Amino acid sequence: MRDYFRPILQSGPARPDSALTLGGGWTWFTDVEVLRRDAPARIIPAAELPEAARTVLCTPRVDIARLSMARPNIMGILNTTPDSFSDGGQFSDLDRALAHAKEMIGAGADMLDIGGESTRPGAEDVALDEETRRTEPTIAALRAFSDVPVSIDTRKSVVARAALDAGADLVNDVAAMTYDPQIAQVTATAAAPICLMHAQGDPQTMQNAPHYDDVLLDVYDFLSERVSAAEAAGIPRQHIMVDPGIGFGKTLDHNLALLQRLSIFHGLGCPILLGVSRKRFIGTLAGVSEAAARMPGSVAVTLAGVAQGAQILRVHDVAETRQALTLFQAAIGD
Repeated sequence: MRDYFRPILQSGPARPDSALTLGGGWTWFTDVEVLRRDAPARIIPAAELPEAARTVLCTPRVDIARLSMARPNIMGILNTTPDSFSDGGQFSDLDRALAHAKEMIGAGADMLDIGGESTRPGAEDVALDEETRRTEPTIAALRAFSDVPVSIDTRKSVVARAALDAGADLVNDVAAMTYDPQIAQVTATAAAPICLMHAQGDPQTMQNAPHYDDVLLDVYDFLSERVSAAEAAGIPRQHIMVDPGIGFGKTLDHNLALLQRLSIFHGLGCPILLGVSRKRFIGTLAGVSEAAARMPGSVAVTLAGVAQGAQILRVHDVAETRQALTLFQAAIGD
C-alpha cells in the first residue's frame, strides 16, 4: 500500500524558519499528514517528507491561462443554459450573457467559465450543435471587448474545439476526458491547458447512492490516473488543473471529507480548482432550499478552500467573493 502526503497548511506572518512553501503560493506547512488505505493516519514533520513528495509539493506552479497560480483566482460562472440548477435561463440570450460577463469582470473576476450544458443531477445530454450554439458566439463576442481569460465548460471535443477557435483559453472537462476521449487531443493540439474533474457516474445517475471505499483516496487515485492520461495525450502536467468534483456523485459526508482534507490534491503537482458555489450540500447544512440564497455559505466554504491552497475558485457571486477574499487575505496577513 502506498503513502499519500497531505500538507497541513497555514498562512500569515508567524512562519517558522523550518516551514516549506506550497507550490510557490501563499500557504506554508511544517507538518504533513500521511494517509494509507491499510493503516491509521499519522503526522510527520515536513523535514521527514520523501524527497520526491517534497519536490512535488514545493515546486512553484506555473501560470495557467495567463493567471498566476501563486495567488487565488476567481472564476466567474456564466451558464448559457435554460436548465442549470441555480441560474438556468437567466443568461441564455447573448445580450444578457454579455451583460453578465461585463458585470462579473467589473466585480473582479479573473476568469470566466462559459458552459452550454447543465451538469446538475438528472440533467440530460445536450446535442453537439446546440451546445456549440450556446457557447461559441458568447466567447467570440466576449473576445471582441475583453481579454479576460475564458474557459469552456464542456465534456465534448467538438464543443471544445469551437470554443478554442473562438478564443477560449482553457478546457474545463467535468468528465476528465472519459466522456469524449478526443477532447484530450483537441486540447493538446491547441496547446491549451485543461481542468480534469472527478465525477462518479454521469449527471443523470451520479446522485443515485454514490459509494466509495475511501472517498478521499479514491478521488485522488482517479485524478492521478487522469493526469497521466492527459500527459500521454501530449498535455504537459504544468498545463493541467484538478478538481475533486464537489457535489458530483457525492453525499454530504463525501463532500465534507474532501473539503476537510482538500490539500491532499496538491500532491498531484497541479493547481486545484474548487467549485462549491450554491451547491446542494450548502443548502442542506444551512437549511436553505433556494440555490440563489446560498451565497454566504458558498463564500464561507470557498474561503476554507483558499486556506487549503486552492488556486481557482469557481463562483456565481463574484463581487461578494472578491470582497470576502480581499478581507480574508488582509486579516491573515497574506
